[in-house]
Amino acid sequence: VLTDPICMCGATLANYFSLPFVFFMRGFPCDLHYKAPQCPSPMSYIPRLFTFNSDHMTFFQRVENALVALLELVYCNGFYEDAIKFSSEVLQRDVSLLDLLNSASIWLLRFDFVFEYVRPVMPNMVFIGGINCAQRK
Repeated sequence: VLTDPICMCGATLANYFSLPFVFFMRGFPCDLHYKAPQCPSPMSYIPRLFTFNSDHMTFFQRVENALVALLELVYCNGFYEDAIKFSSEVLQRDVSLLDLLNSASIWLLRFDFVFEYVRPVMPNMVFIGGINCAQRK
């Protein structure tokens, strides 16, 4: 099943029928596209989205980065609360957001690794940058 992780219906359907599924996406809120496949993403090095920090941060920027990372968990659980509730009803067991995301077979990431911060990725993560890159006018 080729699915987009923003709506968890594809992941729920694939888990219900025990089918392998592939996520095709540009990015995932709350850095979940690195947490779910269990990639190392240290808060002291990798800047969080919308902090506008670089990988060379001062102490206070690192503290800000850590606080934003902690707030992302609260934000994502609230954002996906209905999807998790729906998935729990369909699968007839308690599931968490990471339970649904961990079972993905392949992650097709629609961004170019050249523009990302250097970090290790898991073997099931494939960068397919260059898709939807229209010429600017």
